[in-house]
Amino acid sequence: MRGKFVTFEGCEGSGKSTQLRYIGEYLKGAGIDFIMSREPGGSEISEDIRKIILNGKYTAMCDECEALLYAASRVQHIKEVIEPALAAGKLVVCDRYVDSSFAYQGYARGLGEEFIESINAFALKNYTPDLTIFLDISPNEAFARKHGADRTDRMESQGPEFHQKVYEGYMQLKKYPRFKCVDCRGTKEETAKKILELLKAENIIG
Repeated sequence: MRGKFVTFEGCEGSGKSTQLRYIGEYLKGAGIDFIMSREPGGSEISEDIRKIILNGKYTAMCDECEALLYAASRVQHIKEVIEPALAAGKLVVCDRYVDSSFAYQGYARGLGEEFIESINAFALKNYTPDLTIFLDISPNEAFARKHGADRTDRMESQGPEFHQKVYEGYMQLKKYPRFKCVDCRGTKEETAKKILELLKAENIIG
């Protein structure tokens, strides 16, 4: 039986890393067979592509190149990590996936939904997530919580207007039933409880 595929999305500083750690601890304690991965990255080649995408010195990178690099990293990640894990019946939990491309490059960069769909056709046709959890907090609140942007990270350093557009892009994805928003403005523990309840309600875990 094919495993389940869950992705986590959120603006910079939304607390994804913390919540993924909590969920990982729960899944391990519950004896659930799972893997944790991330995008861009997740495999050796994809991680090297990640270094290029996020390197703060590449200010001349055009938007199309950025989007295509994400898509290339994603295909390699699917082939090496996601596909084998799902085939083995494992639960795959991924920090970011194709919805990031829709929000960041499609909406905030202005490349459009059709362009993102076309370059991510393989991922969308064969490996659409069963559930996407969006940690819902505004960029201003998120950056305040993490005490500002990391200026060495090319994406984080794009400025407040860009990140507001990213948030607006994510809101467009609420049209998909699999895309669920979780208010994460409370404590870390409160957010973790909401996520766990959602995973159970969506029959991802028992």
